[in-house]
Amino acid sequence: MNKTLPSSYRLWQWVWHGIDLLFPPQCGGCGKRGASWCAECQARVPFICEPFCRVCGIPTGGAVVCERCLENPPAYRMMRSWAVFDSPVQSALHTMKYRRNIGMGGALARQMADFVRSLQWEVDMLIPVPLSKKRLKERGYNQVALVARPLAYELGLSYVPSALQKIRETRSQVGLTASQRRENVSKAYQAKAGIVKRKSVLLMDDVATTGSTIQAAAEALLSAGAREVYALTVARALPHHDLNRV
Repeated sequence: MNKTLPSSYRLWQWVWHGIDLLFPPQCGGCGKRGASWCAECQARVPFICEPFCRVCGIPTGGAVVCERCLENPPAYRMMRSWAVFDSPVQSALHTMKYRRNIGMGGALARQMADFVRSLQWEVDMLIPVPLSKKRLKERGYNQVALVARPLAYELGLSYVPSALQKIRETRSQVGLTASQRRENVSKAYQAKAGIVKRKSVLLMDDVATTGSTIQAAAEALLSAGAREVYALTVARALPHHDLNRV
């Protein structure tokens, strides 16, 4: 991954710096004024610690690969999450997704960059999990892209959101069981072979719960000829989290 920041990203950083000076941001984690993501919230980030599954990244009792990945190997090669889906990361993602805190994306990307570099994944491009056209029109933006775009710039990766599309509407995953989630997003995505063929792709989503969305998107990328898919999420919901709220 190239650490050299493109001029377009440096310009983007200066624009947001100017906006922050005119309109002081509010921390997405605690609400304190002064920064989109404060030092106190960063110090409270609940990171995922070993032992965890070497494939899907979920904490385990010591097994190298979890039982689920052994029984049903996922389409992606590996998945990792920056943090556990608890406060303050949960609050930050909710303010970005539901309260239009667009500046939160760049703040999270800057914190995640070193973590992603430490994975040492050799990838050619970063692709965010897309919204459907209807949902994108309703919300006005893809919350995953708010983190994925600046993260790609930080890592020196090609950012190619057009390479993956959601081709049918699905229900919200919140409140669905694991099997319902898999069925809900099955064959919901389509990738462009002309872009991803023979490429190593970094696929990104905001939260991994059962992994169904990442799995469906990774299957679409591989079907279009991608060489391999690595998956990354900002946060990971763990078994103790309520599926009715994630």
